[in-house]
Amino acid sequence: MDFSKIEEKMDKTISVLAENFAEVRAGRANPAILNKVKVDYYGVPTPISQVAGISVPEARLIVIQPWDMSILKEIERAILASDIGITPNNDGKVIRLSFPELNEERRKELVKDIKKTAEEAKISIRALRRDGIDEAKKEQKEGNITEDDLRNAETNIQKLTDKKIEEIDNITNSKEKEIMSI
Repeated sequence: MDFSKIEEKMDKTISVLAENFAEVRAGRANPAILNKVKVDYYGVPTPISQVAGISVPEARLIVIQPWDMSILKEIERAILASDIGITPNNDGKVIRLSFPELNEERRKELVKDIKKTAEEAKISIRALRRDGIDEAKKEQKEGNITEDDLRNAETNIQKLTDKKIEEIDNITNSKEKEIMSI
């Protein structure tokens, strides 16, 4: 039985989790929080990274410098309309996003949110395990694999699941440390 499709789907789940964690505002300036912010550029919703240079000159500051100055106000509007929770500072040439210090209560809230997101990823991984085992049972009923092959498939799928859940735990723990240490 081929486990590569199951592993591929599990890897996709983990990469989505990592992307979600990158967008969590942990007190440090991280350009990834702008990934979902779209600017109306000549009628087309366009990611900020495609219409401006984004830099992080300091730990708590992101500077956005548009290549076309006429879009500066549009970028500012898009950031205000987004849910990143930071007010842009427009000086006519660049937009600065200043990240405030996180207080203890907000950090604990963020940790709770990332743990919830990690649990959703684990549920997704377990659903993929169930689908894989169901597929193996179907193969066995059709006579394509033996009962021993079915047991081996179940064991291999479970090992893969355990490995991926451990990977999720490691990613979650490192993000939690990042949030609590800032």
